[in-house]
Amino acid sequence: MNSIDEKFKKLGIENAPGQEKLQSGKELELRGGELRGVPVDFSHGDVDAFQPLPGSFEAFAKGYAKGAEQAYTEYRGSKAIREDLAYKLSAYTGTDINPKANIIITPGTQGALFLAMGSLIGPGDKVAIVEPDYFANRKLVEFFEGELVPVKMDYEESSDRAGLDLKQLEQAFLSGVKLFLFSNPNNPVGAVYSYNEIGTIAALAKKYNVALIIDELYSRQIFDKKIYTHLCAQKEIPDNLITVTGPSKTESLSGFRLGVAFGTKELIMRMEKLQAIVSLRAAGYGQAVLSAWFREPEGFMEERIKAHQNIRDELVAKLRTFDGITVRPTDAGSYLFPKIPPLDVDIKDFCKIVRELAEVTITPGTEFGPQFINHFRINFSQDAKAASEAIDRLLRIMERYCR
Repeated sequence: MNSIDEKFKKLGIENAPGQEKLQSGKELELRGGELRGVPVDFSHGDVDAFQPLPGSFEAFAKGYAKGAEQAYTEYRGSKAIREDLAYKLSAYTGTDINPKANIIITPGTQGALFLAMGSLIGPGDKVAIVEPDYFANRKLVEFFEGELVPVKMDYEESSDRAGLDLKQLEQAFLSGVKLFLFSNPNNPVGAVYSYNEIGTIAALAKKYNVALIIDELYSRQIFDKKIYTHLCAQKEIPDNLITVTGPSKTESLSGFRLGVAFGTKELIMRMEKLQAIVSLRAAGYGQAVLSAWFREPEGFMEERIKAHQNIRDELVAKLRTFDGITVRPTDAGSYLFPKIPPLDVDIKDFCKIVRELAEVTITPGTEFGPQFINHFRINFSQDAKAASEAIDRLLRIMERYCR
């Protein structure tokens, strides 16, 4: 296998959200009959259960009506929309974002991650990642031929912080790491980094001249009155810093594929140059939808957060009834990452069994680090009744495969 083949082999998509139909493989010995019910795909949120932000379609229609002016924006996005975003995100994060120099609109936050990492990683560069953390981080580092330097997060032992091993992080920086990327809140655990963790990360990155990419996609959906700290607003920040966010999750606008990145002027410029040869720009008409973001109807966010917290609490309670399962209730976002007892099939086969027998799609823990062989991830942004019944079916199947 040549180097290009190997490079793309590492970009497996069979467990990516929405790709469950591609998950076919060897025939498995399935025990017992089927446990059918309402199909639930826990690999991503259900935008039918939690519908897109009110006014988003109307904003899209206005963008469409503008015609060429909106269709062919600058590569980094419409000037007027960037000005609006800079104003809103500056107020939200407590920092000063220059719309001309410090912000870019991208095809989803995934697009923003690709552009940011492509602007910072060269062959052989050491890149620190958290384990567990968003599955694309690992894959993109490998794609850009960087060297992975994992840093442990003891999330199971923590409740008032994410649990990042800050001493190990400093050792990673001392070893020559050039970039550290992480999600806050963490995906898949849902842990929120404490003020001390964020301040220490920023200070260490500044001290050792390490660039930072922070994925804040779920930073608006916070539970239990947790305090959220934006790293970009700290007094001491590194010279190279990119914050990634967007309206895909809490606001259910994933279908519009909109992301936003803001930060260091030179990095935004690199990202624009890369975007110009990858996709030219985020879809022009779609950019107009961002005008509705942060302008939700009164009570919208509070109701959405409350509904998700109720689902979280019910599913955590159900999972904890099964002997051997441990799960940390997520601080934010809509993910749970249960640790399950050893099974007599591997986790990828178990995920397939659950999908085929119970019509329930879950993501194997190994997507978030090779050591998570006894974990899976679920996105609980679902119809509450359907999600609850899906977990019941999953646990009944798990009983059959426990050692």
